[in-house]
Amino acid sequence: MKIHVLNTGNFKLDGGAMFGVVPKALWQKTNPADDNNLCSWAMRSMLIEDGDRLTLIDTGIGDKQTEKFFSHYHLHGNDSLKGNLKLLGFDTSDITDVFLTHLHFDHCGGAIERKKDNNGFTPVFKNATYWSTEQHWQWAVEPNDREKASFLAENILPIQESGQLKFINRTHEFTQNALPNMDVLFVDGHTESMMIPHILYQGKKLVFMADLLPSVGHIPLPYVMGYDTRPLLTLGEKKKFLEKAAAENYYLFFEHDAQNEVCTLMETEKGIRLNQTYKFDELFCD
Repeated sequence: MKIHVLNTGNFKLDGGAMFGVVPKALWQKTNPADDNNLCSWAMRSMLIEDGDRLTLIDTGIGDKQTEKFFSHYHLHGNDSLKGNLKLLGFDTSDITDVFLTHLHFDHCGGAIERKKDNNGFTPVFKNATYWSTEQHWQWAVEPNDREKASFLAENILPIQESGQLKFINRTHEFTQNALPNMDVLFVDGHTESMMIPHILYQGKKLVFMADLLPSVGHIPLPYVMGYDTRPLLTLGEKKKFLEKAAAENYYLFFEHDAQNEVCTLMETEKGIRLNQTYKFDELFCD
């Protein structure tokens, strides 16, 4: 098995929304905001080579939305999903599996593109199986008013229309349903049935954090995003996960932390806190 970090670009979101009830005086210590109270965030995907499988975990925001839509999120940087995939020596046709932690636009937008004739939308990865869960899929295609702006039909419906969609049954081990060498934690605080992949890699347990823990700045328990649909549930899910991650020395891979790719945790008098941060390629050698 070989894992690659795949940066798909950066965007900006309101700092207050990203940290919920936590005052700016506290969260800006780890995530400084600009004059408009916006913080910079990564959209970092993971590419896994394993035998004849090439699995992409999340796809970033994509490039098919309107200029007005993108203006709300201040995209910046030179990274792109297709560009960095090509730099690694791969083509979109090489991807066998697209694992979507959840269907918010900044996690799945890059999975779908406009058709060449600009008449509708089509999957980017023509030879891939797209993995979601039935519970989350139904949640996304019939969105509540709170999340409606995050679930875009053009990001979601073409997956099913293509016949490439498969569901992971959350009552069974993921390895029985889809990909070897990966297990999944299901959490419901951020959104219904978000999936957190756990991968055994070079003797270490590597966890793709998605939106359960967007950055090292979110490690303290009260630091819960305002975007979460069930913040008190997130609080309990975070507590349980962080305690296990610290006790078992998990390596946490951040999708959204613009500065830190991987970290470990430690137990302190104040609770679970940051131990060390790493660049992925420095930690995991070929």
